[in-house]
Amino acid sequence: MRLHILGICGTFMGGVAALARELGHTVEGSDVNVYPPMSTQLESLGISLMSGYTAQHLQPAPDLVVVGNAMTRGNPAVEHMLDAQLNYLSGPQWLGETVLAGREVLAVAGTHGKTTTTSLLAHLLEQASQSQADLSPGFLVGGVPGNFGVSARLGQGKPFVIEADEYDTAFFDKRSKFVHYRPRIAILNNLEYDHADIFPDVAAIQRQFHHLVRTIPGNGRLIVNAHDARLAEVLAMGCWTPVETFGIGRGDWQASLIEADGSAFVVDHRGERIGEVRWPLLGDHSVMNALAALAAVTAAGADPKMLLPAFASFESVKRRMELVGDVNGVRVYDDFAHHPTAIATTLAGLRASVGTARILVALEPRSNSMRQGAHAEALAPSLADADAVVFLQRPELPWNAHRVTDALDGRGTSAPTVDALLATLAALAQPGDQVVFMSNGGFENAPLRLVQIMRETAVQTP
Repeated sequence: MRLHILGICGTFMGGVAALARELGHTVEGSDVNVYPPMSTQLESLGISLMSGYTAQHLQPAPDLVVVGNAMTRGNPAVEHMLDAQLNYLSGPQWLGETVLAGREVLAVAGTHGKTTTTSLLAHLLEQASQSQADLSPGFLVGGVPGNFGVSARLGQGKPFVIEADEYDTAFFDKRSKFVHYRPRIAILNNLEYDHADIFPDVAAIQRQFHHLVRTIPGNGRLIVNAHDARLAEVLAMGCWTPVETFGIGRGDWQASLIEADGSAFVVDHRGERIGEVRWPLLGDHSVMNALAALAAVTAAGADPKMLLPAFASFESVKRRMELVGDVNGVRVYDDFAHHPTAIATTLAGLRASVGTARILVALEPRSNSMRQGAHAEALAPSLADADAVVFLQRPELPWNAHRVTDALDGRGTSAPTVDALLATLAALAQPGDQVVFMSNGGFENAPLRLVQIMRETAVQTP
């Protein structure tokens, strides 16, 4: 079968393309953002890429058009697809019907932590498969897991681990993506207001989460954050599946911190000591992700005690507090931040690790909710652990960055361009500083550019 994928270079649709190619289909696709690294990954799989959206790209007609959720009415390719009555499906529906049917699906949902938890769960199942071959997982992750180097694969065993996004499915299907996945085991990591371009309020998101809960069978398992009142409200709407909760000091699966930065902790399950975890990640949010993944892999049939050493070899996803350079004692990180809670928890974990060292933050409001100003009032409090903040105020941002920087008590400034932001950071940075770039977009490759600027300055300075 010949598939044409509209929006192929997004992380999700790129994963769909990789899975379709692994199934033996002829795969091609189009996007407005055809550039590395996704373009390189797809081309290496033998997938033909086309730049832009035109009717000509769909001629001759493919057997199936797989439509990404960035596509809208008025898009030339979409209009041709509809006028020519081509066969089409959304990416999530194709995935649900073609890949997930008949698999034991483990879905990871939540406002924060989906990508890391999905990657960790796949890693734990892969380690478990060394003694239980039927647990070797397939997966689709909204990033590139360090332990696998690819964002998606079919896998050899029964489990398939999927990052379960609450964002809408397609222009013709406004349900959340995750309703197509039909998991037997689902993690509900947390629930906050986000995606202001899709949801009017948090209640609308809760309704979609409850749609997911309705699809999970009675012989399955729900793994739910014990600290999250909004998830408790979702379950109160109706639940037909056994629930296990997780939390720091509460829930069925409990963690007790050994190190304040979250790099070491003890796990108990319903009063039974499972053991100790030591690993490279930081922060309470990372500990919560670990508990959720351990609970889910146990529900899938693995021995949790045997898997505790596997945490030490977990390599986090690209752009999750990824260290991109260390120049003269200045450490530069790239982090995929998109929400005030994620910003606050990430910085709190770093603060617990580095003590009194200065933390400098470069922040790009890149998500739709950020650009619309939905989180503007919460941003300054989320930056409490930063010693200095440089906020990227692009001219097209529809709200004023001073709403954030003025509330930072002299710790904040704004820059109109990435070049200006980098110049400000380069002047501020001193040996011992931790510089964190936070954006869920490309940020014009700013983290690596800062590293290069500092290296060039170091060479020029006698």
